[in-house]
Amino acid sequence: MTTATLTAQRLFDRVADAIGVAAAVLLLLLVANVFYDVIMRYLFNDVSIAMQELEWHLFSAVFLLGTAYALKVDGHVRVDLIYERLPPRRQALVDILGTVLFVWPFCLLVADYGVGFAAEAYRIGEISGDPGGLPWRWLIKAMIPLAFACVILTSVGFMLRAVNRYRGLTVEAPQRPEGH
Repeated sequence: MTTATLTAQRLFDRVADAIGVAAAVLLLLLVANVFYDVIMRYLFNDVSIAMQELEWHLFSAVFLLGTAYALKVDGHVRVDLIYERLPPRRQALVDILGTVLFVWPFCLLVADYGVGFAAEAYRIGEISGDPGGLPWRWLIKAMIPLAFACVILTSVGFMLRAVNRYRGLTVEAPQRPEGH
């Protein structure tokens, strides 16, 4: 049975998958950056402040974007002790209400604050406080509102999945990471 909510859910799930791919690519860049930094430090006794700062910039981006993807694959934190004992329709209701009452207001609040945080860094031309550090500190600060906007996008798909489950429509199960 195909409905508009199933189609919309699939669309938002594709967006979430793209966010997950972006986080994975950034993770690979982080691994390469750390590898480079370790080789340079221990084999050539050469330290780059910019590369060290890039590590935490990449880590932050991976974490922030990964949060949005974790919601899509149902890998987020929740009190499963109670939730797992509920029937599917009640679980769906908890997901819908949790999204609307908690996820969206929190994300909108943090994203709104993050826009001002990044804009101020851009306005004053904030750079690293360390010599040889990275310029454009606003760029990493802009990841905060971007990431929470991504969480809002993936939470729409998450909520649509719950709406479909509540309505008894067949929906693809989220792809959980192995080991969970």
